[in-house]
Amino acid sequence: MQSAKSKTKRWFIDFDVLQGAGRWENKLIDWASSADYVQGKGLFFRSKKEAIYFAEKQGWSYEVDEPKKAVVPPKTYANNYVHVPGKLRIHHTK
Repeated sequence: MQSAKSKTKRWFIDFDVLQGAGRWENKLIDWASSADYVQGKGLFFRSKKEAIYFAEKQGWSYEVDEPKKAVVPPKTYANNYVHVPGKLRIHHTK
């Protein structure tokens, strides 16, 4: 399995859900609606320093979530063909 990391080096400001903004089902288009105008919105920055500076300049309180270090176990292509006694990885063939 592969995971792309091209756009993971950015910092993101996400807004909390407004209390009392309420959600309701829009009868016209059958979607969920909300009075929270910043729900699902966010701002991207190139560095943590830029994001913090912007939040402080706006007078916003903020919380920084540091990125977790991705641990990738070493694997080789040959491991795909190693015989391991037990259940088969693929249960059906057709």
